[in-house]
Amino acid sequence: MSQESSHDEVPDNFDYFSNPSWRIFRIMSEFVEGFTFLAKIQNSVTFFGSARLPKDNPYYKLAYTLGKRLAEKGYTIVTGGGPGIMQAGNQGAYDANGKSVGINIQLPMEQRVNPYVKQSISLHYFFSRKVMLDYSAEAYVFFPGGYGTLDEFFELVTLIQTGKMNKDIPVVMMGVDFWKPLADWIEDTMLKKLHTIGPKDLELWNLTDDIDEAVSIITRQVEKQEAQRLTKKGGKTKTPEDKLNEATHPMAGTEQ
Repeated sequence: MSQESSHDEVPDNFDYFSNPSWRIFRIMSEFVEGFTFLAKIQNSVTFFGSARLPKDNPYYKLAYTLGKRLAEKGYTIVTGGGPGIMQAGNQGAYDANGKSVGINIQLPMEQRVNPYVKQSISLHYFFSRKVMLDYSAEAYVFFPGGYGTLDEFFELVTLIQTGKMNKDIPVVMMGVDFWKPLADWIEDTMLKKLHTIGPKDLELWNLTDDIDEAVSIITRQVEKQEAQRLTKKGGKTKTPEDKLNEATHPMAGTEQ
């Protein structure tokens, strides 16, 4: 037998991907890779919505039109990179010869990089992707979707409510028929009945079906953010440090 301890040898079948220590390193590398990728994206609007809505769905057409309009005004359209609403937003930007970005993850039977993404990153961990999408833009638009879309919506408004994101970042809910019942429940139950939120928390989003109104809200609020950065830092665009500082900023002390 060799004088070296057998415990010092790594078995041939060692599973690096399942080993807890190696998973931590992989998570760290995804965050480094993700924020490095985000550093290249400026003047961006991120679209959220269902991956299951087909091209003939009215909300697909709405997302396509808004993506195209915003791209024509110089905005980068960021999505999760998949089909449905994500593809609609990317397609609109693509057809306008604008910048079209996807932050992707592989989901069985559902997720793939749509053909209208010009620049993409693919992440392994769902929570890594969520963080990158949360800090990917200067404005966020939510179309009808499933649990994932609702999860992202509530996370975004919580980050703004608690001071983890700039209060001037616009959150636009496109699709009155879909979102109005939820907005009514938030106001009637959370605010008026249980008092679990404050009146100003209803001002964290804008509900509309109107493309012109959505473009106006986004343009006005993004320009406001740029003016703030120009005054404070001497430049309009977000630096990589700005994006990382925003993601790691302490809470403002306001209640969730």
